[in-house]
Amino acid sequence: MAAAGTAEVAQALSRPLSCLQEPGGGRAARLRALEAIRAEVQERPLSGAVVQEVFGGQLVRPLARCLAGDAAERCRELALQLLRHGLSHGDRPGEALPVLLPALAQRLCPPQGAEPSEELRLGLVQLLSLLLQRCGAALVPYLTEVIRILQATLLDQYAEVRRESCRCAVACAQAMPEHFHMQSESLIKPLMQTISHQHYRVRVDVIQATGAVIQFGNGKSVDDVLSHLAQRLFDEIPKVRHAVTAVIGEWLLHLRDRYSYFHKLIPLLLGSFTDEIPENTKLAWTYWEKIGLQWEKENEEDLKDKMDFGISPSHYPQGVTRPGLGCRELVSRNLSKILPGLCHDITDWVESTRVKASQLLYTLLLHAEDHVTQHMELLLRTLYQACLDEESDVVKNCVKAAELIGTFVSPKVWLRLITSAFGNTPKPSSVMVLSAVIRGSPREILQPHLTHLGNTLSQAGVCHGSGEVFYMEQLLCCVQALIEVCQEDCKEISLQLLKVLVTIMATPSSQHLKEKVEETMASLAEVQHLDSVLCLYKQHIIQLLDWVSVSPDSWTCYSPEILQFDVIATHSGPVIGEALNNFILILKTCLQPHKDPQMRLKLFTLLSQLLQKGNESVNSQGLFPDHLETVLRDILAPNLQWHAGRTAAAIRTAAVSCLWALFHRDILPPEEVNSMLKVKAGLMVQIIAAMDEDSQTTRLLACRIVRLLLKGCGRQFDEEEFTKTYTELVKRLDDASCDVRLAAAGALAAWFGCLRDSPLRPAMETQVEYLYQELLIHLDDPDEDTQKAVLEVLKEGSALYPEALVREIEGAVHKHRTAAYCDQLLRHIRSAQEPAP
Repeated sequence: MAAAGTAEVAQALSRPLSCLQEPGGGRAARLRALEAIRAEVQERPLSGAVVQEVFGGQLVRPLARCLAGDAAERCRELALQLLRHGLSHGDRPGEALPVLLPALAQRLCPPQGAEPSEELRLGLVQLLSLLLQRCGAALVPYLTEVIRILQATLLDQYAEVRRESCRCAVACAQAMPEHFHMQSESLIKPLMQTISHQHYRVRVDVIQATGAVIQFGNGKSVDDVLSHLAQRLFDEIPKVRHAVTAVIGEWLLHLRDRYSYFHKLIPLLLGSFTDEIPENTKLAWTYWEKIGLQWEKENEEDLKDKMDFGISPSHYPQGVTRPGLGCRELVSRNLSKILPGLCHDITDWVESTRVKASQLLYTLLLHAEDHVTQHMELLLRTLYQACLDEESDVVKNCVKAAELIGTFVSPKVWLRLITSAFGNTPKPSSVMVLSAVIRGSPREILQPHLTHLGNTLSQAGVCHGSGEVFYMEQLLCCVQALIEVCQEDCKEISLQLLKVLVTIMATPSSQHLKEKVEETMASLAEVQHLDSVLCLYKQHIIQLLDWVSVSPDSWTCYSPEILQFDVIATHSGPVIGEALNNFILILKTCLQPHKDPQMRLKLFTLLSQLLQKGNESVNSQGLFPDHLETVLRDILAPNLQWHAGRTAAAIRTAAVSCLWALFHRDILPPEEVNSMLKVKAGLMVQIIAAMDEDSQTTRLLACRIVRLLLKGCGRQFDEEEFTKTYTELVKRLDDASCDVRLAAAGALAAWFGCLRDSPLRPAMETQVEYLYQELLIHLDDPDEDTQKAVLEVLKEGSALYPEALVREIEGAVHKHRTAAYCDQLLRHIRSAQEPAP
């Protein structure tokens, strides 16, 4: 069907237009008129020229009036559709601007703007968008009205209106960039008020609009929007973060004043490197590489030497691609402006901010490389604080950043700064940073500083800096890092590292680290090609004992040296037997009666444990008997003397336990000990007295010791010793403890055995008869095992004076409930007296 002519269409429209413009026409009449106009214009195939003539000559003004002031929503809707059709299909849409822009402003802008319908408000903004697309630069005279409209619609309650307004803002900026910059700042405030809208699509459109408004407008507005864009990097919707990354990337590439804003924009783009969505990360890297290459080209003269003669670092983090020269230079030249704010954000009260800032710190240091040296003091202060963060991700990122310091910064710089930060009370975070820096350092660069490092770590102020578990964990990590990085070079600080490990193991709060410490010791031995940890102890045992015994006179139960001494003695196994001179000297100094009782108790407990397995520890070389006189006279004897108090009693128990271990574990032959007891130390009286202690353990061990002494060398006892011994043993037959009674019975049996072959036998007859009487009484002991033990004692003693024993039995048999034992004893005596066949 051929296109109708302009005259024909104009004639067809004359009646509907008359009805539409009639002042007293009702709503229905206006609606019919608009429907008729639509039928003539929109539903018939008209050429662009015809549409333009009809639209511009007859329709635009009445339709604009209807759009701006008609009370009927349907009429305004039809008018809007017709206007959109005319603008879309007309050849010269710009001719309608003088009429349409005021109408749009009247309907959308306050105070008179009051379009109640959300759909119509959306349509009006879409109409403005269409004008911007079709008219472009022709809108320059009306730019103020367009901006005023957008200021209102960007804050509309309907989300779709806001989105369309953002698209209009982009179109406006692109359509007339030469003039837009003079008005662009007016849109920043409404855009920033909308950037946190609850609908993520609105937020995406606002970010994109902000990018265009600033890129084609006034660059000074960057300062007004940066904080808002930075917040959107924490948005939970990936598309929002993607939009921010794209906008920042475009600004860094194309913003006219980008050089002035590099230090503000670079952190935002680099912050996207750690986005959890790979697509966003890839976009950020793509932009960054383009930015670096562009900057290289723009500054080729300045970078010529570095481009031609630049040397790649010999040591670089594994699995990490080195950024390009332009990227590295951009960060290095802006680092001094970026770091202060970043370091502040790492300690922010908002957790997500701290995490993001710590991630960015790693990225910046990776780019800055050795240029970070001039910022070390600020960096280290920040890392010390951040490594104490409750959020594990912050700590992890800061540790990675500290490793980069080790990679790029000379040890001369960081070692001086970190060790000076230890001060009088080192913090766990400073030790954590040191261990991370060591892990990142190249072995060959760290080697000349090993001695200084080892001496620093083994200082008392550092080793004992804190008893906190966290501190000890970091100290252990430090040693592990040194072993891991330096390998065989650790031989020159093997002693210092062993001191640190001993200290960690000796700390009560670090017992859960024991297995890790032992593994670290094994690693230290392995890098030195030693067969085991025992070889490591053997290499340093004398030095270790000298180290802990610098001032033993001042030790108390709270001294860390006590615990270190315990660890060295118990974990060195047979090696301690090679350093008995030092070991015994320490014990002699610290176990004097005037010393701290609790400390003495700890040391006696240690000595008892070692003596329990003496041939695997203190007597591994068979040299312990050479020190027996010192042990008995200067260590055990003074502590067996009676003093009031529970602690003193516990010390006597511990001393008796040590003496028992000497015999029981066959460290010393009883004959040799007896001579020492009698001649050198005079301990026999104290051992006999120990059988009357309140402690059951002390009484039991004392009885056992006496039994062993009687068996081994009792024939050497004089009459007084025989008398004192049996007197106290008889008392023990009345002991409340069954075990003590059994031990006393065993000792009495040994007493009879000694006396039988002793030249003192005739002189002891009266005492033996008295002993028979006492033993017969104890055949009535309520414990059956004790009865049997006493019976065996009597059998052993019957060989001395059988007739006397028979008389005692016959005189007392009617008094005993256990007559069967008496009969058994008599039969034993008679059978012993019968001559052998």
